[in-house]
Amino acid sequence: MLVRRLCLCIVPAIVSIAVPVLAQDEPKENELTLEQAQKVDLSGEKKESILPETPPEAPPPPPRKKGFVIESGLGALGWIGKFGNVAPPAYFLHAQLGYEIFNWFMVFADGEMAFTNTGLAGDATKNRAVPIFGFGGGLRTTIHFTDRVAMYIQGNVGAMMADVPIHALAVLGFPAAESLGITVGGRLGLEWYQLNPHLALALSGGPRFAPGWARSIGGDVPLMIDGEASLRYVF
Repeated sequence: MLVRRLCLCIVPAIVSIAVPVLAQDEPKENELTLEQAQKVDLSGEKKESILPETPPEAPPPPPRKKGFVIESGLGALGWIGKFGNVAPPAYFLHAQLGYEIFNWFMVFADGEMAFTNTGLAGDATKNRAVPIFGFGGGLRTTIHFTDRVAMYIQGNVGAMMADVPIHALAVLGFPAAESLGITVGGRLGLEWYQLNPHLALALSGGPRFAPGWARSIGGDVPLMIDGEASLRYVF
């Protein structure tokens, strides 16, 4: 009986002491454990996101330059008149230096060279190389369709001649072509401005009236026509 009474007194006492101790060891629902507390970042620094960032907007293109302009082109020069019966179309080199007073108006001076021969004359003894040179100047008006595409119209006056031995063309009926003769012409072109504000590419062509290249015997229409692809640089 004594043992039984002792057990009834001791067991409740042990339980009353163990229950609070065990309750303290269990984490409450809203409390952080030691492991969770160690993972908390108190530095305030933002961690890099692994999500893709929105790409930045492309900067606007730089403004197109205006000022001194140098152009060089390569193309072909042909004849609508009777000189085309004795000479094939010529290789054509053209260079031009101008100044844009406004972005739509330019004054310029130009020079040109062409290379052909009289191989169509039908007489091998009269077949000669015919180098041609000329120079002149004029005005150009430009119409801008967009920031990168434009069309231009220009008119020019100049002089041209064939650099051949005396009477080399006279025997074929074109004596005046051996000396400087006036030319009057026009040109229509299309320009494509590059991302570099100094550069542009162009295609152009046009006719010119060259009375010095008319056949001396019989009627003739002394017209030339040329076309070229060119590169333009603005300083």
